[in-house]
Amino acid sequence: MIFDINTLLADMLSAIKETVNGNWDTVKSTANEFIENDKERLQLLAELRISGDLPDEWFQSRMEDEKIILEAELNALEVLSTAKANQAVNAAFDVLINGIILSL
Repeated sequence: MIFDINTLLADMLSAIKETVNGNWDTVKSTANEFIENDKERLQLLAELRISGDLPDEWFQSRMEDEKIILEAELNALEVLSTAKANQAVNAAFDVLINGIILSL
């Protein structure tokens, strides 16, 4: 599989959309902005993992850090409950991590 960060980011936003349900209209533009702001960092982490320059343990640790960052950003919206923000983040990062694994 060829790694395409733009497709994965769009899929991450779709996963967030499915999770937040009725709050999507309120969350959409801000969530998109957060994901776009994180794009370069996520792409670098993915490329390092795919190339083998970033060991799996470090990659998993960085993914957990990235989840915490995105969850804090979503919680700042004060529209989503903490549990809903956590679910959205987990769904989004499942998409990203699976996309990277398929590119290994």
